[in-house]
Amino acid sequence: MKVSNSKETILKKIRQALSTPVPVPFPLSEGTESVFQPSSQELEVEFAENFTKLLGRFSFCFNEKELVQQLQLLFETRKWENIYCREDALKQTLSASGFKQTYTNDLPNCDASITGCECLVARTGSIVLSSAQQSGRTVSVYAPVHICIAYTDQMVYDIKDSLSLLKNKYPENLPSLITLATGPSRTADIEKTLVVGVHGPKEVFCFLIER
Repeated sequence: MKVSNSKETILKKIRQALSTPVPVPFPLSEGTESVFQPSSQELEVEFAENFTKLLGRFSFCFNEKELVQQLQLLFETRKWENIYCREDALKQTLSASGFKQTYTNDLPNCDASITGCECLVARTGSIVLSSAQQSGRTVSVYAPVHICIAYTDQMVYDIKDSLSLLKNKYPENLPSLITLATGPSRTADIEKTLVVGVHGPKEVFCFLIER
């Protein structure tokens, strides 16, 4: 049939093209070098500046005990009681440092959720999360407040550095979902008016611990 012959002709041309790839005429235009210069200050400082510019709430802690003190004060001030956390290792770390909060299994009706992260991106003030974490895909999105617990050795400069980190961490099984959470959710779709907290958390906290 003519259709089959046409299809075979197209496939043949594709196979020939793949076997003898055409060199890029202007290799310097491919953008292999980053357009962003390395940070001139400590990554922790750069992350804190960019994170807070995006309405994130940042706090630095020297150790887990100081973290727990700040968390307890935050919960008492906000009168939060229903805290959601699915990460067993994180809950054990908090408990070992004196955290006395009980957890709820009701994500839709919780006051706040607590998660770890894969890493933090200093240049954009972003929290990198993945489906490989025990918290899964929903915890950082459905709760009205997202609290991220991170460590200084999880800090990278740029997004490409975070992707390299994940490729090295999961060489054989890259997570099916990798998310960059950059401040509270926001949209300007309605009459170009910026609205915060429409399709995700209204507040995002990041507690960074020295390690």
